[in-house]
Amino acid sequence: MSGERHCTVMFVRYPEKGRVKSRLAAAFDAGFVCALYEAFVKDLLATLAGCGRPFRIAFTPAEREADIRRLFGRHDSFPQRGADLGERMRNALQDCFAEGFASAVIIGSDIPDLPPELLAEAAAALADHDAVLGPALDGGYYLIGFRQETLVPEVFAGIAWGSGEVFAETMARLARAGSRVCVLDRLRDVDTPEDLRDLIARHRETPFVRSRTMACLTAGPAPGAPGRPGGA
Repeated sequence: MSGERHCTVMFVRYPEKGRVKSRLAAAFDAGFVCALYEAFVKDLLATLAGCGRPFRIAFTPAEREADIRRLFGRHDSFPQRGADLGERMRNALQDCFAEGFASAVIIGSDIPDLPPELLAEAAAALADHDAVLGPALDGGYYLIGFRQETLVPEVFAGIAWGSGEVFAETMARLARAGSRVCVLDRLRDVDTPEDLRDLIARHRETPFVRSRTMACLTAGPAPGAPGRPGGA
């Protein structure tokens, strides 16, 4: 699949206190959590920029467009549209296809160390698969994609988003549609303090140690916050 005909869409929420990473916000200072989420997004944008393929930011809320651009740069972007996550993802894919892309994938912003090799694998898989899916350890997925002619809208409707059955239910619906699916490596979303400790442990001696995310984690929460992510 030609890189120019394939697009990656990253879903991003403006990092406002109390509106991002709720499970981390329950354990750490809200300002720290916002700074950490901002670092996640910036690290992922650096990864996307280094892949050499077109990408877009699908952001929410729509009224924070100017703030999104100020914080994350003037990348090609558009507001998320829809009543729930499924409708927003379906609309984002259809927007990419309307723009002229032959295939597109959506990623979240919960895995700051997402390997660029997996993004390349997802793009290549859509040359001879109808769909591509990246399962997460919590039962959800971190990536979903289709070719224009193989989109299955049913996988985005009536799903219990946030539950541990999202990946399994999506696979079942793709099977019923007769889709040929490429399943990527299973990865761990960073949603909880335990996830953060795992992220730190995995990257003490990798190039990701120089990332914005790791710099933020090294600095730690604001004074008075309950504990440090690394358990120190």
